[in-house]
Amino acid sequence: MTTYIVRHGQTNYSKRYLVNGDPTKHIHLNEEGRQSLSRAWTILPLHSVSTWLTSEFPRAKQTTSLLMGVPAATLIVDGQLNELDYGEFEGSPFLEYAVWLDAHGAGQRPPGAAESQREGIRRMLSGVLAALEHPGPRVLVGHGLLVSVLLWHRHRSPDDPMPLFFPEAPYVEPVAIPDDELPILITALLDDLDTSVHHESATDGDSTILRISEGSTVATVDAVSPSHSLDKKDLPHA
Repeated sequence: MTTYIVRHGQTNYSKRYLVNGDPTKHIHLNEEGRQSLSRAWTILPLHSVSTWLTSEFPRAKQTTSLLMGVPAATLIVDGQLNELDYGEFEGSPFLEYAVWLDAHGAGQRPPGAAESQREGIRRMLSGVLAALEHPGPRVLVGHGLLVSVLLWHRHRSPDDPMPLFFPEAPYVEPVAIPDDELPILITALLDDLDTSVHHESATDGDSTILRISEGSTVATVDAVSPSHSLDKKDLPHA
């Protein structure tokens, strides 16, 4: 059997690179996000899925509901699959959180947050592993960070440490993992969390390149110091 892991469809928040780690906020798919689901209908075995799993977030549950069509298979809502808790950065541009993350590291919790980046990734990976408890094939609808971590692992070079920043995950494009490979993959990633380097630095100079889309540099900020302040020019444009 196989587990298919997908990121939810686009929302107006994600289109503008605003972070949302609070599932009580009613953020749903935009028109582009809803239309993008048609691609999944051609690449997911929708008629043979036995179990659907989704996070508690409205955008993930909406994506799942629209992909399921007439609910027939088992639906599991699992909080382990939730987006990262961003604390006081809730609703802010991603780069504001990114500058804080660069300064404090992936093991520190942002003010007001219940988890660090690494703790959140560990939680999500545990949720993926728990999916094996349910009949397959399975479709798991989660969030960008989870899919980004899985794609990074798929394309990594040997001995690459887990980075601080990951390429942006595509919407509604499945990462397919056979059941016999899933525990091995998750175990490897959990080991990475214990040994990962917390900063990804540019090779020339002391700046850190912050990327939020594959192959494109969104912003380059000076290495963070106690006196660093985020300039508006560092923020992505809507």
